[in-house]
Amino acid sequence: MKSLKKFILPFLIALIFVGLAIWIPDTAARSLKVTWDYFIEMAAILPAVFILMGLMEIWIPKDKIQKWLGNGSGIKGAAISVALGTLPTGPLYVAFPMTATLIRKGASITNMVIFLGSWAALKIPQLMVEIKFLGIEFALLRFALTLGALLLVGLLMEVILRKKPDKKWIERLDKESEMKKPNKMQM
Repeated sequence: MKSLKKFILPFLIALIFVGLAIWIPDTAARSLKVTWDYFIEMAAILPAVFILMGLMEIWIPKDKIQKWLGNGSGIKGAAISVALGTLPTGPLYVAFPMTATLIRKGASITNMVIFLGSWAALKIPQLMVEIKFLGIEFALLRFALTLGALLLVGLLMEVILRKKPDKKWIERLDKESEMKKPNKMQM
Protein backbone atom coordinates (compact mmCIF):
# COMPACT_ATOMS: atom_id res chain seq x y z
CA MET A 1 0.00 0.00 0.00
CA LYS A 2 2.87 2.37 0.83
CA SER A 3 4.46 1.88 -2.58
CA LEU A 4 1.13 2.64 -4.27
CA LYS A 5 0.88 5.98 -2.43
CA LYS A 6 4.08 7.09 -4.15
CA PHE A 7 2.33 6.89 -7.51
CA ILE A 8 -0.79 8.91 -6.64
CA LEU A 9 0.55 12.21 -8.01
CA PRO A 10 1.85 10.79 -11.33
CA PHE A 11 -1.44 8.92 -11.72
CA LEU A 12 -3.44 12.13 -11.15
CA ILE A 13 -1.28 14.01 -13.65
CA ALA A 14 -1.78 11.26 -16.25
CA LEU A 15 -5.51 11.36 -15.57
CA ILE A 16 -5.56 15.13 -16.12
CA PHE A 17 -3.64 14.70 -19.39
CA VAL A 18 -6.16 12.10 -20.57
CA GLY A 19 -9.05 14.37 -19.58
CA LEU A 20 -7.48 17.27 -21.46
CA ALA A 21 -6.87 15.08 -24.51
CA ILE A 22 -10.54 14.07 -24.56
CA TRP A 23 -12.21 17.42 -23.83
CA ILE A 24 -9.64 20.07 -24.82
CA PRO A 25 -7.18 18.50 -27.29
CA ASP A 26 -5.43 21.79 -28.18
CA THR A 27 -4.59 22.45 -24.55
CA ALA A 28 -3.44 18.85 -24.13
CA ALA A 29 -1.08 19.19 -27.10
CA ARG A 30 0.41 22.46 -25.79
CA SER A 31 0.73 21.00 -22.31
CA LEU A 32 2.48 17.92 -23.65
CA LYS A 33 4.89 20.11 -25.66
CA VAL A 34 5.76 22.20 -22.59
CA THR A 35 6.29 19.03 -20.56
CA TRP A 36 8.56 17.57 -23.24
CA ASP A 37 10.59 20.80 -23.56
CA TYR A 38 11.05 20.94 -19.79
CA PHE A 39 12.13 17.29 -19.74
CA ILE A 40 14.74 17.93 -22.47
CA GLU A 41 16.05 20.97 -20.57
CA MET A 42 16.40 18.97 -17.36
CA ALA A 43 17.97 16.00 -19.14
CA ALA A 44 20.63 18.33 -20.53
CA ILE A 45 21.43 20.08 -17.23
CA LEU A 46 20.98 17.54 -14.43
CA PRO A 47 23.78 15.09 -15.32
CA ALA A 48 26.33 17.91 -15.05
CA VAL A 49 24.76 19.01 -11.76
CA PHE A 50 25.03 15.51 -10.30
CA ILE A 51 28.67 15.26 -11.38
CA LEU A 52 29.33 18.63 -9.75
CA MET A 53 27.56 17.46 -6.58
CA GLY A 54 29.70 14.32 -6.45
CA LEU A 55 32.87 16.35 -6.85
CA MET A 56 31.73 18.81 -4.19
CA GLU A 57 30.98 15.90 -1.86
CA ILE A 58 34.55 14.63 -2.25
CA TRP A 59 36.61 17.80 -2.68
CA ILE A 60 35.13 20.07 0.00
CA PRO A 61 35.61 18.71 3.53
CA LYS A 62 32.74 18.85 6.01
CA ASP A 63 34.71 20.97 8.51
CA LYS A 64 35.28 23.68 5.86
CA ILE A 65 31.55 23.86 5.07
CA GLN A 66 30.77 24.09 8.78
CA LYS A 67 33.37 26.85 9.20
CA TRP A 68 32.31 28.89 6.12
CA LEU A 69 28.54 28.29 6.08
CA GLY A 70 27.67 26.69 9.43
CA ASN A 71 25.80 28.11 12.40
CA GLY A 72 28.83 30.03 13.69
CA SER A 73 29.79 31.61 10.37
CA GLY A 74 27.88 34.85 10.98
CA ILE A 75 28.05 37.67 8.45
CA LYS A 76 30.89 35.93 6.60
CA GLY A 77 28.65 32.90 5.98
CA ALA A 78 25.80 35.11 4.78
CA ALA A 79 28.16 36.96 2.42
CA ILE A 80 29.48 33.67 1.00
CA SER A 81 25.89 32.46 0.55
CA VAL A 82 24.95 35.63 -1.33
CA ALA A 83 28.05 35.35 -3.51
CA LEU A 84 27.38 31.67 -4.27
CA GLY A 85 23.77 32.49 -5.15
CA THR A 86 24.29 35.61 -7.26
CA LEU A 87 27.12 34.44 -9.49
CA PRO A 88 25.84 31.33 -11.29
CA THR A 89 23.28 31.37 -14.04
CA GLY A 90 20.80 28.63 -14.62
CA PRO A 91 17.44 27.45 -13.35
CA LEU A 92 16.67 27.34 -9.64
CA TYR A 93 16.18 23.56 -9.61
CA VAL A 94 19.95 23.22 -10.09
CA ALA A 95 20.48 24.84 -6.67
CA PHE A 96 18.36 22.36 -4.69
CA PRO A 97 20.73 19.35 -4.85
CA MET A 98 23.62 21.68 -3.99
CA THR A 99 21.69 22.99 -1.00
CA ALA A 100 20.88 19.48 0.21
CA THR A 101 24.56 18.53 0.04
CA LEU A 102 25.63 21.67 1.89
CA ILE A 103 23.03 21.12 4.64
CA ARG A 104 24.17 17.53 5.01
CA LYS A 105 27.74 18.79 5.43
CA GLY A 106 26.77 21.25 8.16
CA ALA A 107 25.67 24.49 6.48
CA SER A 108 23.08 26.45 8.43
CA ILE A 109 19.48 26.76 7.34
CA THR A 110 19.79 30.56 7.37
CA ASN A 111 22.69 30.52 4.93
CA MET A 112 20.99 28.02 2.66
CA VAL A 113 17.81 30.13 2.52
CA ILE A 114 20.00 33.12 1.62
CA PHE A 115 21.75 31.01 -1.03
CA LEU A 116 18.49 29.80 -2.60
CA GLY A 117 16.90 33.25 -2.45
CA SER A 118 19.97 34.85 -3.97
CA TRP A 119 19.97 32.27 -6.75
CA ALA A 120 16.31 33.00 -7.43
CA ALA A 121 16.20 36.79 -7.10
CA LEU A 122 19.64 38.42 -6.86
CA LYS A 123 21.59 37.21 -9.87
CA ILE A 124 24.15 39.67 -11.23
CA PRO A 125 22.98 39.36 -14.89
CA GLN A 126 19.43 40.11 -13.74
CA LEU A 127 20.69 43.17 -11.85
CA MET A 128 22.44 44.46 -14.98
CA VAL A 129 19.23 44.16 -17.01
CA GLU A 130 17.29 45.95 -14.26
CA ILE A 131 19.81 48.78 -14.22
CA LYS A 132 19.55 49.15 -18.00
CA PHE A 133 15.75 49.25 -18.15
CA LEU A 134 14.64 50.52 -14.74
CA GLY A 135 17.56 52.63 -13.55
CA ILE A 136 20.27 52.13 -10.98
CA GLU A 137 18.26 53.55 -8.06
CA PHE A 138 15.42 51.09 -8.59
CA ALA A 139 17.74 48.12 -9.13
CA LEU A 140 19.87 48.80 -6.05
CA LEU A 141 16.84 49.46 -3.84
CA ARG A 142 15.19 46.23 -5.00
CA PHE A 143 18.45 44.35 -4.45
CA ALA A 144 18.85 45.75 -0.91
CA LEU A 145 15.23 45.10 0.06
CA THR A 146 15.33 41.58 -1.35
CA LEU A 147 18.58 40.85 0.48
CA GLY A 148 17.13 42.18 3.74
CA ALA A 149 14.02 40.03 3.29
CA LEU A 150 16.18 36.96 2.60
CA LEU A 151 18.15 37.55 5.79
CA LEU A 152 14.95 37.85 7.84
CA VAL A 153 13.32 34.80 6.23
CA GLY A 154 16.51 32.78 6.72
CA LEU A 155 16.71 33.66 10.42
CA LEU A 156 12.99 32.97 10.86
CA MET A 157 13.25 29.57 9.19
CA GLU A 158 16.25 28.69 11.36
CA VAL A 159 14.22 29.49 14.51
CA ILE A 160 11.16 27.56 13.34
CA LEU A 161 13.12 24.52 12.17
CA ARG A 162 15.15 24.36 15.38
CA LYS A 163 11.91 23.97 17.32
CA LYS A 164 10.64 21.22 15.02
CA PRO A 165 13.45 19.78 12.94
CA ASP A 166 12.56 17.44 10.11
CA LYS A 167 15.83 16.01 8.92
CA LYS A 168 14.74 12.45 8.24
CA TRP A 169 15.80 12.93 4.62
CA ILE A 170 19.36 13.67 5.77
CA GLU A 171 19.43 10.56 7.95
CA ARG A 172 18.12 8.46 5.04
CA LEU A 173 20.76 9.83 2.65
CA ASP A 174 23.50 9.23 5.23
CA LYS A 175 22.37 5.61 5.67
CA GLU A 176 22.29 5.09 1.91
CA SER A 177 25.78 6.52 1.45
CA GLU A 178 27.11 4.36 4.28
CA MET A 179 25.68 1.26 2.62
CA LYS A 180 27.35 2.17 -0.70
CA LYS A 181 30.82 2.64 0.81
CA PRO A 182 33.07 -0.40 0.40
CA ASN A 183 33.99 -2.15 3.62
CA LYS A 184 37.71 -1.79 4.41
CA MET A 185 37.78 -5.34 5.75
CA GLN A 186 36.67 -6.69 2.38
CA MET A 187 39.48 -4.94 0.48
